[in-house]
Amino acid sequence: MAKAKKVTKSDISVREALKLYREMLLIRRFEEKAGQLYGMGKIGGFCHLYIGQEAVATAVKSVQEPQDTVITAYRNHGHVLLYGVAPKAVMAEMTGRVTGCSKGKGGSMHMFSLAQNFYGGHGIVGAQVSLGTGLGFAHRYKKDNGVCIAYMGDGAADQGQVAESYNMAALWALPVLYIVENNRYSMGTSTQRHAAGEFYRRGEGFGIPGEQVDGQDIVPLRKVVKQALDYVRSGEGPYILEVMTYRYRGHSMSDPAKYRTKDEVSAYKDGKDPIAQIKKLMLGALKIKETDIKEIDKEIKAIVTEAAEFAQASPEPDPSELWTDIFIPVEQSKETEHAS
Repeated sequence: MAKAKKVTKSDISVREALKLYREMLLIRRFEEKAGQLYGMGKIGGFCHLYIGQEAVATAVKSVQEPQDTVITAYRNHGHVLLYGVAPKAVMAEMTGRVTGCSKGKGGSMHMFSLAQNFYGGHGIVGAQVSLGTGLGFAHRYKKDNGVCIAYMGDGAADQGQVAESYNMAALWALPVLYIVENNRYSMGTSTQRHAAGEFYRRGEGFGIPGEQVDGQDIVPLRKVVKQALDYVRSGEGPYILEVMTYRYRGHSMSDPAKYRTKDEVSAYKDGKDPIAQIKKLMLGALKIKETDIKEIDKEIKAIVTEAAEFAQASPEPDPSELWTDIFIPVEQSKETEHAS
């Protein structure tokens, strides 16, 4: 694992720290509110929260380039918030309302922001890795100097299609940064029980280098991600980054997470919380006033409250919506064909 050095004022600006803190806090408060709505029966189906892992996606977003593409699994609410979808539209989607970002049809697990090259949100375990490899191929084909950032969990990393993706990415030197968000428990089984070896070394047989890094301290994490992206962007081929993180809640809202102790969870919350760590830096080395931080807290609380109220006040889709967004009309198909 990359050893984290003591963070100093020169590692991050006040402006950057405030932005990262705001983004992580938005994810945290949004997910907490989503958990409340799920408990009230306002959100149906599965609901996978990102609480505890906020630093990972936030760090990546802060150092990637505009042309880069991103794809992830179903624990995607935090990601889609980072990539420009309004919190109101995300919460409305989770509650199945027509004002949601997918008109209430995608729900918790299927969200996109193609305007910012965020390709979802996928419910099939490991499928996003193969799709991400295809996005990497598209970058190479278009020669746009872009990188696909393909996230997976430690459970998905055991999927056979992941190894197949590594093979093709290495064979064609595709610009893909594979990020394994190792929160240690897959669906409910610890990595010690389901995974042999370390995930960042899974590409060695294909000639893909990798690295393991702490995912709870966002400032040094950003540096490692930037170095990995630079490596891939330089034309060297894919790279695997195993980010050690931790989810505070169960795999989904229906998981009581009895497979781990309360002391273990408390140890992460008290000593390795990503938001608490950057807040400590802000108050210490960066000399940011606590009143400024409280203003951000107040702003985020209002945004999340408004999102929840908007979602619950929005109507459900009309039954006729079952027949929309399925097929391309023949006329439109012909127009597209002629245009090409």
